[in-house]
Amino acid sequence: MVTRSDCHFKFKETERLGDSKSSRERNNDERVSLLYSAWSSVLNEPTSGGKEHLQKHGISGSSLPNAPHLENCKVKTHLYDYLDKRKGYEVFPPWTTWKGSLQTFPVAAFNEQIQNLRHEAVSEGAYPPWIAGSDEENYPLTRKVQRDIWIHQHPLNCSSPDVKFLVTEWERLPGFGIGAQIAGMCGLLGIAINEGRVLVTNYYNRADHGSCKGSSRSSWSCYFFPETSLECRQRAFELMKSEEAWSKGIVTTKENYTTKHIWAGPTPRKWGLPWNYLQPTTDINGTLLASHRKMDRRWWRAQAVRYLMRFPTEYTCNLMNEARHASFGKLAAKMVLESLAGDWPKESSARPRPDDIDEYVWSNHKPWVPRPLLCMHVRMGDKACEMKVVGFEEYMQLADRTRRHFPHLNNIWLSTEMQEVIDKTREYSHWNFYYTKVRRQARINMSMAVYEASLGRETSTNYPLVNFLMAADSDFYVGALGSSWSFLIDGMRNTGGKVMAGYLSVNKDRFW
Repeated sequence: MVTRSDCHFKFKETERLGDSKSSRERNNDERVSLLYSAWSSVLNEPTSGGKEHLQKHGISGSSLPNAPHLENCKVKTHLYDYLDKRKGYEVFPPWTTWKGSLQTFPVAAFNEQIQNLRHEAVSEGAYPPWIAGSDEENYPLTRKVQRDIWIHQHPLNCSSPDVKFLVTEWERLPGFGIGAQIAGMCGLLGIAINEGRVLVTNYYNRADHGSCKGSSRSSWSCYFFPETSLECRQRAFELMKSEEAWSKGIVTTKENYTTKHIWAGPTPRKWGLPWNYLQPTTDINGTLLASHRKMDRRWWRAQAVRYLMRFPTEYTCNLMNEARHASFGKLAAKMVLESLAGDWPKESSARPRPDDIDEYVWSNHKPWVPRPLLCMHVRMGDKACEMKVVGFEEYMQLADRTRRHFPHLNNIWLSTEMQEVIDKTREYSHWNFYYTKVRRQARINMSMAVYEASLGRETSTNYPLVNFLMAADSDFYVGALGSSWSFLIDGMRNTGGKVMAGYLSVNKDRFW
């Protein structure tokens, strides 16, 4: 028999337990917010006074836990620079089978046998380090083609009379989106390969803003490593002043070629016809696409865009850090705090000095994001004049198809210019959506040119590139192959170890 007093006691006990749990949850939420804020202050230190913020909250820099979703952009860019230059009179840069930072491990300096083996690997031309995954997980011949493009674009002697150049600005015609600009440059790189010329890019209007500093202002090199060496650039610009160089055809520009030649010219054949055996991993309407009329263009654009974007600059690395932190920073903070033994920051000790394995091995792992991650690029707006446009619901049907096979898939990185699409994500509460925080179009009939102008040059360039790189690295992808942007993303994925992840498209390219 239960008495009234027993019930009263149990109710009070449950109430106290509930209060205690709420108090713990509030404390945990406060700690998550504090750690997220501390990481934010370090990330934005040049403008926010990061050290002062940490001291204000009693946090020392040495006790601040590592942020798994952020990269050390200075160190990473220094490594990329090391891997993008020859050493001495070597034919190739220091590419070996040792990955990333491990190539700089000091044991090599004291072990003659290792030094000899490394020299042999470099001399024979090990494959370039910006390709991930096995050969089966990339388009045919990707490693060899990437190595050969690099060698073509980096002659041993740029001043040799045998070296010819194609010097070109990026397309600036009104209405040309960033995807069209890159696709056009892929065509020009193909022309340069076919004619034995070094491609040298000049003015890039999208980098003509205040955050691109010094020589990277108005240059592709603000966002990605340059397509050729500084020596070849200087030589090309020097030759442009020579009437003899023009008359002998040593230098040409974009104006020497027709639009049709740039956009639909012959694909380089020096590697044979590898597009004839592309892996059929693209799904359209439930069927794998085995072949189409433009297989060669699809293969070549994939190779060209991968080369042009082989290494991001420190500026682009920082953009990616900021995007990951804004979207995943609090998740990362919660995960890190759950892994700590003490009650951070009250019970915190100095972070131990990184071991060799931290510095040379684990540093090569990509920054953390919630995985598996599906990226979705929803293109609507004025694209209806070029391709079949479908609603967000059809994209989500393809996401649900993916999850039926991979039930642990819960996260979507959403790339879209339409606010309507963002609003509709509330109808899909069983998914976690992440996206950049940028003002989007409220009207479907607004042109992309007008929309980009309303955002300003810097924002309208930065946020699409962040979306592009997130898509290239995601585990799965849903898009529209009728969009140049999705087409290029597909190329980056198929030269980045993602072939076997497949591609689900709501439509096909209009030229196939």
